[in-house]
Amino acid sequence: MQLHPDDVSWTAIRAQGAGGQNVNKVASAVHLRFDIAASRLPDTLKAALLAAADQRINKDGVIVIKAQQYRTQEQNRDAALQRLQALIDAAAHRDKPRKATKPTRGSQLRRLAGKSNRGSIKALRGRVDY
Repeated sequence: MQLHPDDVSWTAIRAQGAGGQNVNKVASAVHLRFDIAASRLPDTLKAALLAAADQRINKDGVIVIKAQQYRTQEQNRDAALQRLQALIDAAAHRDKPRKATKPTRGSQLRRLAGKSNRGSIKALRGRVDY
């Protein structure tokens, strides 16, 4: 599912951590905000996102992602978008339903043969009578 650019809002902030004087002057980190309810995603995907137990989703149904790994704002924007896309893709993923099957006759016979073989080995461990 592709994101619509109007669904995402950005805020440029100063990055935390080491970086010398550059970190105090340049707002290279970004906050990405994505309102799930107001987005153009399908309703089933919205429900799956809201049901996800993810700390990046606040109680108002807004995904907040902070990206500050790179020195440029553009790279941090791309990183935040990739993380948002990964979150949406994970919510959209549906496991294939399992089809119940019965064991084959051959597999049943092999299992029972193995059990009887193991039982005969254990029977030999008994006390020896003279």
